[in-house]
Amino acid sequence: MAIKRNTRVEASFTMASMTDIVFLLLLFFLVTSTLVNPNALKLLLPKSTNQISDKAQVSVSIKHYIQAGTFSYHINGNTNAVPFYEIEPQLQQALQSSDDPTVSLYVDKTVPMEQVVQVMNIAKRNQYKIILATSPE
Repeated sequence: MAIKRNTRVEASFTMASMTDIVFLLLLFFLVTSTLVNPNALKLLLPKSTNQISDKAQVSVSIKHYIQAGTFSYHINGNTNAVPFYEIEPQLQQALQSSDDPTVSLYVDKTVPMEQVVQVMNIAKRNQYKIILATSPE
């Protein structure tokens, strides 16, 4: 006489643990994306209604010290200032292997246009695209 066992494999899958993992990953990426700040310098950017969502490979920030009447140039949000004559070689080095070289320009509101145009001329000489960063209105 054959004894019949009553053990059947159940082919169901619960998604509860998977949704928990997805939710935790979503929270993690939201928190870490707000911590990443491409512009570490405190600049008062001009306001604009037009916003471009292009991805720049290198950023150049110009900060104006009104009391001293001086300017400081920073590449990629670095807190160490770069002399003006070193901007072009550093940009060339950073963008030499790029197919579509793009520079994002973060300029304090009080910086005279002459300083901005000088950096734009560097980009034009090297045939880089340039994006002028603004804050939304």
